[in-house]
Amino acid sequence: MTTSNESTAPASATKTALKYLAGQLRQVGLFSALIVIVLFFQFATGGITLRPINVSNLVIQNSYILILAIGMVMVIIAGHIDLSVGSLVAFVGAMAGVMITQWHVPWPLTIVLCLVIGGLVGAWQGFWIAYFRIPAFIVTLAGMLLFRGAAQIALQNQQISPFPEAFRRMGSGFLPAFGTSGYEPLTLILGALAAIVLLYGSLRQRMVRHTYGLETEPLWYFILKLAFSVFLIGCMAFLLASYNGTPIVLVILGVLIVAYAAIMARSVFGRHVYAIGGNLHAAALSGVKTKRVTFLLFVNMGVISALAGLVFTAQLNLASPSAGTGFELDAIAAVFIGGAAVTGGIGTVTGAIIGGLIIGLLNNGMSILGVGTEYQSLIKGLVLLAAVAFDVYNKRRVGGR
Repeated sequence: MTTSNESTAPASATKTALKYLAGQLRQVGLFSALIVIVLFFQFATGGITLRPINVSNLVIQNSYILILAIGMVMVIIAGHIDLSVGSLVAFVGAMAGVMITQWHVPWPLTIVLCLVIGGLVGAWQGFWIAYFRIPAFIVTLAGMLLFRGAAQIALQNQQISPFPEAFRRMGSGFLPAFGTSGYEPLTLILGALAAIVLLYGSLRQRMVRHTYGLETEPLWYFILKLAFSVFLIGCMAFLLASYNGTPIVLVILGVLIVAYAAIMARSVFGRHVYAIGGNLHAAALSGVKTKRVTFLLFVNMGVISALAGLVFTAQLNLASPSAGTGFELDAIAAVFIGGAAVTGGIGTVTGAIIGGLIIGLLNNGMSILGVGTEYQSLIKGLVLLAAVAFDVYNKRRVGGR
């Protein structure tokens, strides 16, 4: 009998592990897709994808989409959508160009004023959505047209360039490098600090959940997920350290990810956003101030869009009335590919970032391989459709269970 019990124990443990992984299909599938795409393009491009210079360019060139995805995922979790972010990127870039090159406003003050403009635009749209109950799709569609026109008026359909070097560094500059050979030490230090923060936060959250008797993930899965995340951070740090070091925009992006992930996971506001997206009427009956939360969501989206507009303008060294075209589609696609539910109530900041990286890798890899833009759009459309279909399938599978 002892031998029989011992032989069935590993089988039972394996079955339990597989069952848990099936329950985490959304998260596991997302990380698996990222790894598969990286490996595919690494082999298809002859190793170009993971070259340090390409990794650095990948971060810089997709930074504004990742910034937009952070705000967009919060809006979509709440059951709304924002189609105006691309036009707002253009409008903020236009205002930055006019302020710096024509009005001679110092660039630090210009950044502050542009963020204020973004907040006011978000408040304008949030007012109609939250208090007049006009669907966000309609309000932001109007905003897409309105602010595109405003950008064209501000620039008089002309392009403005160049910008001061200090302003441009926000979009394409690097932190000061230390040392002249080998790996850049500051980047390695920042990578180590990021890994430590991740380890501390994850362990602390697990202990808190254990203290209050809340359900926690199995220890083996927790360790595996943590080890994989630390490994990714380490690889990124070493790749960047072997080139020019840490892009300034990556620091901005890292601060945003940490701050907004904490807000959505641990704050009352974050829980209210999930509650509104899960069931608006139940949230209102539970005492959630749904109108105020919705209003603040769009104010936040406006500020995030303004920041993306500043980063994009600084990176391009150009304010153009056509800037930001299609950015809203890339941001929305990143959120849905990252695991957010179409109906709201589900999604994470981390997932949106991974979704944005997947889009960035597809764009980068297909460009290296010489794939035409028409086929790039076709492939990205199929990836988005597959992500949404996977979400619907996963919901039905869990519901059936």
